[in-house]
Amino acid sequence: MQGVIDVVVNPLTPQIVAARPAWTRTFHTKKIGRAADDVASVTHAQMLAQMDEAGIERAFLIACKLGQEGTPGAWHMPYEWIAEAVAAHPTRFQGLAGVDPTEGMAGVRRLEWAVRELGFIGAHTYPHWFELEPNHRKYYPFYAKCCELGIPIQMQVGQSLIYYDKRPLRSVARPILLDDIACDFPELKLIGIHIGIPWTDEMIAMAWKHPNVYIASDAHSPKYWPASFIHYINTYGRDKVMFGTDYPVLAFKRTLDEIEALGLREDAQRLFLRDNALRVYGLTP
Repeated sequence: MQGVIDVVVNPLTPQIVAARPAWTRTFHTKKIGRAADDVASVTHAQMLAQMDEAGIERAFLIACKLGQEGTPGAWHMPYEWIAEAVAAHPTRFQGLAGVDPTEGMAGVRRLEWAVRELGFIGAHTYPHWFELEPNHRKYYPFYAKCCELGIPIQMQVGQSLIYYDKRPLRSVARPILLDDIACDFPELKLIGIHIGIPWTDEMIAMAWKHPNVYIASDAHSPKYWPASFIHYINTYGRDKVMFGTDYPVLAFKRTLDEIEALGLREDAQRLFLRDNALRVYGLTP
């Protein structure tokens, strides 16, 4: 099979690690259980070597926006940092522009600039970081702009964790809330990342109902995936699912080894690991 595409990847270069808030230095080790050496600092070259070992051809890098700027624990990665990585490795990396719904039209214009000028291929948001449900009106200008630009938007759905202990955040993104968005924006490609756990069946229901709703498999090890999700990938949902790791939450090779152990049908696995991402994001093979 041709190379795998990972649609949810968080780079951790020395520049990024130095700029991120202090809580991020322990979140991946204490909460997620990754080894300190795996998440301390990873250059693009080191990450590409890990991707090569796992057979991953492309990674979609997120210029994340974690909360409204100025609030405790918040941080926005400059779009330019991801654009530089893509420019250096254009056949391996693509950029996703983080969305902060509180930025209003300034944020909408910035998103358009990232797509038209920097070549970003999609948008990304974390509703819990803003404690705004994804069907809140503040997101709607961004959804409209995504439609205008012809790009997908991916967002975390399901349970969120406590990232910064001085500011616990509510899990505001039940997958059922995508129903409103998909009805209001039937041409918007909506991708629910993190599988929607613990409301996976709700996420599957949304992807089954709406032609424009998809699921990404990141952040949860395949050996722990709900049986209903594995069945969905393997059967009637094989055109609606995409592979992701949420790296460094999940390691590339270990995750793909666990997927191989699931015994998916060959056609379903090819769609899941590569072809669906190419189609949904409008990429050339």
